[in-house]
Amino acid sequence: MASRSSSVTFKTNYAISKRIEPFYKGGRVQMTHDGEYMFCACDNKVNVVDVATGTVVNYHCVVLFTSQSVSTISSCYFPPSSMASMAFDSSSTLLATGGCDSAIKVWDVPRQYCTHNLKGSTGVVHLVEFHPDTSKLQLFSSSMDNTIRVWDLKSSECVAQLENHYSSVTSLAFSPDNETLISSGRDKICTVWDLNKGEAKGTIPVYESIESVVMLPEQGDFSCLGVSKESLHFVTAGSKGILRVWDAASATCVHSQSLPCLPAACVDQEDGLQSLMHCVLVPMKSQIVTVNSERNICMYDAQTLELRKQFAGNNGEVLDVRFLGPRDSHVVVATNSPQLKVFELVTSNCQILHGHTDIVLALDVFRKGRLFASCAKDKSIRIWRMNDHGNVFCVAQGLGHMQGVGALSCSRMKENFVVTASKDNTMKVWSIPEYITAREPTHQKTSLCFFVKDVNSVAVSPNDKLIATASQDKTAKLWTSDNCEQLGTFVGHKRGVWCVQFSPVDRILATSSADGTVKLWSLQDFSCLKSLFFIVSPCLFSFPQSGADGLMKLWTINNNVCVKTFDAHDDKVLGLHANRRDNALVTGSADSRVLLWKDVTQTELEEEQVKQEEQILKEQKLSNLLHKKKYLKALGLAISLDRPHTVLSVIKAILKEANGKEDLEKNLLKLRKDQKEAVLKFSITWNTNSRNYLEAQAVVETLLKHETPESLLQYEGIKAAVESLLPYTERHFQRLGRLLQASMFLDFMWQNMKLPDAATWDEEMDT
Repeated sequence: MASRSSSVTFKTNYAISKRIEPFYKGGRVQMTHDGEYMFCACDNKVNVVDVATGTVVNYHCVVLFTSQSVSTISSCYFPPSSMASMAFDSSSTLLATGGCDSAIKVWDVPRQYCTHNLKGSTGVVHLVEFHPDTSKLQLFSSSMDNTIRVWDLKSSECVAQLENHYSSVTSLAFSPDNETLISSGRDKICTVWDLNKGEAKGTIPVYESIESVVMLPEQGDFSCLGVSKESLHFVTAGSKGILRVWDAASATCVHSQSLPCLPAACVDQEDGLQSLMHCVLVPMKSQIVTVNSERNICMYDAQTLELRKQFAGNNGEVLDVRFLGPRDSHVVVATNSPQLKVFELVTSNCQILHGHTDIVLALDVFRKGRLFASCAKDKSIRIWRMNDHGNVFCVAQGLGHMQGVGALSCSRMKENFVVTASKDNTMKVWSIPEYITAREPTHQKTSLCFFVKDVNSVAVSPNDKLIATASQDKTAKLWTSDNCEQLGTFVGHKRGVWCVQFSPVDRILATSSADGTVKLWSLQDFSCLKSLFFIVSPCLFSFPQSGADGLMKLWTINNNVCVKTFDAHDDKVLGLHANRRDNALVTGSADSRVLLWKDVTQTELEEEQVKQEEQILKEQKLSNLLHKKKYLKALGLAISLDRPHTVLSVIKAILKEANGKEDLEKNLLKLRKDQKEAVLKFSITWNTNSRNYLEAQAVVETLLKHETPESLLQYEGIKAAVESLLPYTERHFQRLGRLLQASMFLDFMWQNMKLPDAATWDEEMDT
């Protein structure tokens, strides 16, 4: 935290301003009827997510929901080990549960009891669904025998068995007129059922395993999807990872979704890796919400199937993170995945960037914030650009390393080169064309290549003239960027060096090592200036150093003092980056969390200044009240200031009055309960000093005389107060007893030593 200007306020604290952390780890996702909130299962809880901001707004232990309503069940008992599926009816008064024991139970939610126990299924009942028309009182179910059963809830009998699938039935969808049923399965077919006749109207081969099927609503213009009004259409989501629209009458696919975020070169590779696991329709928003196998939640326009918004339910282990955008409006995150994730900070909308074919290891952003670089285990680097609309696409690709690329750094002054270091023991400098606007990535060649062994980190100086490398051989090295000439070696660490950074204001280099130290080096003579001891990984000048234990520490370089320790991550922090305005930073950790921190130093200083001004005003007011002998207001103000000595001074002033004891009782009894608790707490401290025990005992006596035992027991900390008051009170009592005995002895001696009166004295003298 070095600075040349004494007027600069050193940073002393950061506060978390936003969290990007796992909120969904599998299972079905449900939406409220208005589409404003989303319900996701995460470990042993259900998260309620605000769709507009992407923030988790509430937690519930058990939440039962449908697409139209949400109900919280607190006292109704459902055996959790036996439930495999559940569904509400359209009125949300009945709940059906399918069990692992082949039983189906129907529950009356308001009255909280079981109304039906339906038996006859085979194996686990993995699907239950009520008929949308509540007047028919029918329940549909499917179990391990791949048969759809129709149950009449009036007679509790199975009235129909729909058999056409050869594997598990995954989803049921009813037509708007409730006369047709579409069923999907993993046997790569969808079946159209006539509910009036109880028989199949047709079988549609879809050539993929289907997990969800939804009906297109009657209202809306779906001409972009090739939909005609006269026929029934439905949407399928399955193993191919795309939504497809089908005409039920002709058994043909009229529209297949295209994914613009997935490059054509990666389609074959990604096929099946991001299969859709769930799909739900939100009619009021005209949206279709899907969940893929990587736990990404996508929201599409139902009329065009264009992506509106995307959430990343679980990031996995975060390896690196950077601010992105001209105004640092986004962050780009590298996880243990070939895909990059770009989050818009305001809405939490996530873009998935495809291109790399192996895990992305490092990121860096150019000065203007629109262009950034990534390197991965696939031996390549890629250059990405953000357009004016916030969309990111790959504009260049660099091939030339023989092994995975683990470190890179971008030029600082201009967007003209990138430095990379690989496990093939080479470091390469890649030249970047002045204008890169092509949508398709162009292949770039290196301008310089030189041998350097086991590089863990690389950094470019602020003037683009120097390159620093940190190696596993316990050293850091300094190079020129124009011809890669080695200028010197920094020797002093006892273990491998993980990270290296240039100071933005001084000719100083910082390195962090596995030996638990951060060292500052002079670029002039390569000497070590200072050492900070801490288990570290990434480091930044003017910002905290992050640790392998999840802690971050903020240091002042001038005196080597740790100003603040931040404990927000549960695992090692692998990514740390500051924004260009120098007032915020972002951290990424192996605990899957990305945290945004804002500098609150100035805010805290201003708050402290306001508190001091208020304190001065209150003290002046207190002085005026004491001068005017308004003891009750003075007592209340002193208590609000949490000033025990001032409260004691007020009580002493009251006791000095002519009727001091009575006045003290009147004033104490007019205080609120919390104020009396505060005075009692202060009395404990006063009672330990023989100079102030009289005031403490006066307070205790007043409370004991005028407060009932029941009310005293309601005081906060009354037990500890009594335990603290008793021993010192006994000492004061014993001391007073000894003082009384001594005074009585003196009085006795005085009475016996008194001289006789004058007359008696004269007679004795005459005699």
